[in-house]
Amino acid sequence: MMSCLEAHKPSLCHSEPLTTEKVRAKLTVLKGVLTSCYGPFGRLKQLHNGMGGSVCTTSQSTVLLRNLSVTHPILKILTTAVQNHVSCFSDCGLFTAILCCNLIENVQKTELTAATTIKLNKHLLNFCISYLRSEICGCRIPVDFTSTQILLCLVRSILTSKPACMLTRKEVDHISALILRAFLHTIPENTGEPIILGKCIIVPLKGQRVTDSTVLPGVLIEMSVQLMRMLPARKSSALKVALFATSLSGDFSDPGEGSVVVSYGVSLENAVLDQLINIGRQLVSDRVDLVLCQKVIHPSLKQFLSNHHILAIDRVGVTLMEPLSKVTGAQPIGSLGPVSPSSYGNAKNWCSAKFGCKHFFHLIPNEATVCSLLLCNRNDTAWDELKLTCQTALHVLQLTIKDPWVLLGGGCTETHLAAYIRHMTHKEPGSILQDDGCTQAELQLIAEAFCSALESLAGSLEHDGGEILTDMKHGHFWSVQAGPPSAVNWPDLLSRCGCGVYSSQEELTWSFLRSTHHPFVPHTRLPQEALEITQQSAHSLTVDCLTAKLSGLKVAVETANLILDLAYVIEDKN
Repeated sequence: MMSCLEAHKPSLCHSEPLTTEKVRAKLTVLKGVLTSCYGPFGRLKQLHNGMGGSVCTTSQSTVLLRNLSVTHPILKILTTAVQNHVSCFSDCGLFTAILCCNLIENVQKTELTAATTIKLNKHLLNFCISYLRSEICGCRIPVDFTSTQILLCLVRSILTSKPACMLTRKEVDHISALILRAFLHTIPENTGEPIILGKCIIVPLKGQRVTDSTVLPGVLIEMSVQLMRMLPARKSSALKVALFATSLSGDFSDPGEGSVVVSYGVSLENAVLDQLINIGRQLVSDRVDLVLCQKVIHPSLKQFLSNHHILAIDRVGVTLMEPLSKVTGAQPIGSLGPVSPSSYGNAKNWCSAKFGCKHFFHLIPNEATVCSLLLCNRNDTAWDELKLTCQTALHVLQLTIKDPWVLLGGGCTETHLAAYIRHMTHKEPGSILQDDGCTQAELQLIAEAFCSALESLAGSLEHDGGEILTDMKHGHFWSVQAGPPSAVNWPDLLSRCGCGVYSSQEELTWSFLRSTHHPFVPHTRLPQEALEITQQSAHSLTVDCLTAKLSGLKVAVETANLILDLAYVIEDKN
């Protein structure tokens, strides 16, 4: 009987996809969703499947883009590019996505050819990166590792930008200090080239006060109350440790296809158990004090080890294997054969610990390059968001070691950069425009679109209808409540700029961000007093990771160029 064959459907070919109203509308919707999440006062999003399942509440790009169902190829290009950026740098995902959307939208209004637009966008991108890395940059601060103030500002800025964490100011300060302490634990005392950092393990403790969170050197292994009561007395000397990555339960691993030939009268179970006991005898002979197993340990082997005063802990899980190896120096043992003496490690000591309703076995290392961040929050949703934020902050601190600079946050870098580009475009276009066939008029059109994209991005930080201003001296971002009186003395309404460096009591003049004004040159090189961060001023200072932001800027421009260069979208419907 012949099977029914479905006719092959022709592929659909869409030319100039960005010119269609449908695609533009989808980009606008995506931009609206992302923009509404941006910054400390961003609105939260609830993501769930209409058929049921868990509900996710977030404002972070990592979670948002992972759970959004995007079908159009152009949107997929954009979201995939942002997700790749976040997977490498953890931060500035919304910055990247919103800037990319703004660039696409603004550039289309210029009606210049795609080739010209892409060429000029590349020039502007290179100009921005060169300026932000230059000594004259007016929005870059060096990180002084002899003081914790800038690093605390960086961590605090990340925490406050994630409203779903539901943290008070006191809690932000507490978690910021813990994250920085945990990060410092991962830096070895004797550093070589390259620096090999340790690891911070985030241990969940939900339903507890945020201020109950703490950092402990070493590894915490959760245990039941019954097992904790069975633990032997602590030793005064160092512990010799064996770390098993294979199962010690006596189960057979999957032999694959084929037959297993067993001699008559031989019990496989007894043979394996004998092998396990032989391993136990070797551990006793080698004076091992602690056995840690990723999987299950057979009860008979556990009893044998216990009778010889060896502490055995199983089911530690694959997640803890690498940290345990780092803490003890032990090499994971992957077979049931004789154990090589070089596989053993050691630890300083152990103790039992109780936090909330959970009991832990606390393995204390000789050198604390691995630590455990016991993280508390009120509920599952807030804890999940806080965990992701802590991971982001720890990664950003690692990036800052490699490139010890931060950029001013709160929208000030974007507005300052836009003012500087406008000034250079009008006064020194040769510093941007190269001899590649583009005119100065075309440069000014694209530069204005580029600057407007940066300013719109900064304006996305305002979610309550307030007015956005920029000062005509530094080019920084200022926000004021909606509906200011017509005759207003701005210093009376304004407090500090978005990043917190400048006060409204200085001799400044302001202009509405999107108003028409003559290009001005913003002050470059931050004054020395702005770089002197005190403990009091640190609370008002907002900064961003230079490495993550430069990557986000690059990804945004390059992705916008890629989308603008699309001439056809071909869809296979089969």
